[in-house]
Amino acid sequence: MRLQKYLADAGIASRRKCEEIISAGRVKVNGHVAVLGSSVEPEDSVTLDDKPVRPADERIVIAFNKPKNVICSNADSEDRVKVTDFFSELPYRLYTIGRLDYDSEGLILVTNDGETANPRYGANKTYRVLCTGELSRSECRALERGIQLDDGLTAPARVRILRSHDEKTELLLMIHEGRNRQVRRMLAALGHDTLRLQRVGIGALTLNGLKPGQWRYITQEDCSMLAVENICG
Repeated sequence: MRLQKYLADAGIASRRKCEEIISAGRVKVNGHVAVLGSSVEPEDSVTLDDKPVRPADERIVIAFNKPKNVICSNADSEDRVKVTDFFSELPYRLYTIGRLDYDSEGLILVTNDGETANPRYGANKTYRVLCTGELSRSECRALERGIQLDDGLTAPARVRILRSHDEKTELLLMIHEGRNRQVRRMLAALGHDTLRLQRVGIGALTLNGLKPGQWRYITQEDCSMLAVENICG
């Protein structure tokens, strides 16, 4: 198949526009810069701007470092920036797997599979948190036992204090559940306001150097780190 047709079929752009993209040297086949008139076979690796080009009907999962003040919903009456706005060049309708609060940041998974976007897995989520005040040992033990919230007792968490300074505490908090604004509510129940909340891990999968707004495709190895077989198919 001609490369420009392959790109067009993948939803990158019209065939004529794809020819311009190839001529600009932005496309590689098996690691080599492609030229206009190149052919591609199904087993070939094709990238655009060093990102893989996937067939439009392929199920994909993406690790994304969500910046603060970005929403996970695909629709918003306030016209705020959405996670999906960062993927406008991809030929897919995308959904986030689970949610991450508007004022929180960090790792979230994105997919073109609406079924996968309704998560049934239970991977642990790890958050790096900055809160007001000094978190005492007794409060850490309370988090590890479970905190009584208005929607019930939370499951036991894991806590590691990173440092306390200037009447603030920085900690790592690992939880298994995914209640609405759960980490903030747990700390608020102990009298601490959350100043910054960043999800740094899902299962053993981490941000792995992704800066805010950056993303990468999930691999089968990543799926094994998540301990979730059905997420990548």
